[in-house]
Amino acid sequence: MYQWILDNGSTPYIIVSTMLSGVSVPAGHAENGRIVLNIGPMSIRNLEIANDAIDFDGRFGGQSCHVSAPIGAVMAVYAKESGEGMAFEAERSADEPAPREPSPGGHLRVVK
Repeated sequence: MYQWILDNGSTPYIIVSTMLSGVSVPAGHAENGRIVLNIGPMSIRNLEIANDAIDFDGRFGGQSCHVSAPIGAVMAVYAKESGEGMAFEAERSADEPAPREPSPGGHLRVVK
């Protein structure tokens, strides 16, 4: 997906959940348990995307910072300009509540 975004002349962005252990992002830049990161080659250095993690060096507020996140924390990869990309269900931390199951006989009905 990253290469496809670059090949189409767009800027790759990722959304990372900061709620999982192993996520290392600059303090004060996350909002609502998430951070949006520009991972374009002009914005970062030493990008490494592996099967288990994504790592790179960048600058935030003029300060150099190393960013690292397990792949399970990546919630989306998309092109800034068009919004095209892929969304993923981020893994949950051990202390995060499980999503609620819908109750049987819910409130949905068929409309014709």
